[in-house]
Amino acid sequence: MLTDIEIAQSVELKPIKEIGEKLGLLEEELEFYGRYKAKISDKAMNRLKDRPDGKLILVTAINPTPAGEGKTTTTAGLGQAMARIGKNAVIALREPSLGPVFGIKGGAAGGGYAQVLPMEDINLHFTGDMHAITSANNLCCAMLDNHLQQGNSLGIDPRRILIKRCLDMNDRALRNVIVGLGGKINGVPREDNFIITVASEVMAILCLAKDTVDLKERLGNILIAYDYEGKPVYARDIKAQGAMAALLRDAINPNLVQTIEGTPAIMHGGPFANIAHGCNSVRATRLALKLADYCITEAGFGSDLGAEKFMDIKCRMAGLRPDCVVVVATVRALKYNGGVPKAELSTENVEALKKGIVNLRAHVENMHKFGVPVVVAINRFGTDTDAELKVIDDCCKELGVRYALSEVFGKGGEGGMELAKTVCDVIDSEKSEFAPIYPDEAPVEEKIETIARRIYGASGVAFTNQAAKSLKEIKALGGDKMPVCIAKTQYSLSDDPALLGRPTGFTVTIRDLKLSSGAGFVVAYAGDIMTMPGLPKVPAAEKIDVDDDAVIHGLF
Repeated sequence: MLTDIEIAQSVELKPIKEIGEKLGLLEEELEFYGRYKAKISDKAMNRLKDRPDGKLILVTAINPTPAGEGKTTTTAGLGQAMARIGKNAVIALREPSLGPVFGIKGGAAGGGYAQVLPMEDINLHFTGDMHAITSANNLCCAMLDNHLQQGNSLGIDPRRILIKRCLDMNDRALRNVIVGLGGKINGVPREDNFIITVASEVMAILCLAKDTVDLKERLGNILIAYDYEGKPVYARDIKAQGAMAALLRDAINPNLVQTIEGTPAIMHGGPFANIAHGCNSVRATRLALKLADYCITEAGFGSDLGAEKFMDIKCRMAGLRPDCVVVVATVRALKYNGGVPKAELSTENVEALKKGIVNLRAHVENMHKFGVPVVVAINRFGTDTDAELKVIDDCCKELGVRYALSEVFGKGGEGGMELAKTVCDVIDSEKSEFAPIYPDEAPVEEKIETIARRIYGASGVAFTNQAAKSLKEIKALGGDKMPVCIAKTQYSLSDDPALLGRPTGFTVTIRDLKLSSGAGFVVAYAGDIMTMPGLPKVPAAEKIDVDDDAVIHGLF
């Protein structure tokens, strides 16, 4: 059986100019990064701004398990399948982070015969967006420490610095560090922290900014510290926003690539959904809606994380209205939720499936709470039995949703045609009545409680003393009316990764809150979630290599 990278390397890619022409893009609207990648400039959006939008399809999933669900694979395969049934579709995805690429999760370009290419480039340095975001964030940190060194005219309290340095790599040793050691010439000693790039506010800002003007204003609004009197200090106060925007001048433009079957794909931005807002950029999605009749996008992890944030943060801020949600699941993953060990998932177990399918029910019901039609996509494995598939059929009938079996991993677009037809039929027959799950004017604690109760199924929310203190400061700075981005485990609907299925009777504990004033939302940290992941005992990096001909091997 071929690996993902072997499949990818066997494909003859089309020049990216041809992919652009297929979308109706002009050559002068593309900035080429070699033969198979390009950035799409502002010229395209300016030319297309009055064109009506296509239909917006969001792909999400049940809670991730070691058995795998295949959300990005489904997104790529659905785009390919749309082309096979004669529909004009474009895919809008996030860019992968190097952290999971070299860690345990893998990349974010799909798999099998439903991949976005060139997968080696996409999963590694791509067009340099991640590096630009890292540099812009760390420039602000360097300027802040330099301000402390050069007299600290703003009276910044070194004990109350909020902005963290970042790195696009899993490195637990950098979670807590001391900087400025080595004498007076090396700066002011203080505690510091690193977070992974995809969790940085700069990443969120890039993904939510409308244009360069908006980008620069948002960068200036980043709350970086407090002074000795307890007053806020913003990035604009140390005059960092201009240089940060200069570093992001090219990164703000979406990237154009293609799937294995030549379906256009726009990839841009990459915030994780467990520790950030989990959606690709507003600019990429808006552009995709102008370029095609159907825009297929995805949100990270399960619907309790990425999809909720897509609805309550991204759609709210950008004025987007999804027409359909596709919830991805597998029989294997649902059996895992029913208590079957990973090693036994290939064996038929109808009772465990009936027990674990409550997780799928929760995600479908949650998406309906936003007023959007839902389609269930079951990524089919050869070990799925008729009896097990009957359980899926019965469940979907009870929920009043249509479902389709998907085999895009092994068959590409051909294996997703049933899913594509089902999605199109649902869009044509069921009207979306989209609305966020909480109003703008609700207080922060009420928004958190609404998400915890209505989406997670919690019985309530508890705030630690630190969270209560942070909430008071956030309200004093006018952040009370912003949407909420809850950072929690992706493995459970609760804030405890061990609680599988559809847990009840639990309380979500908010240990701290942070005002992301540039991004325009409040981050609430639940449980033990960390913003700098670590590598596993056997990282994926051990299997990745490059041969004498500069061909990469072992990349999935």
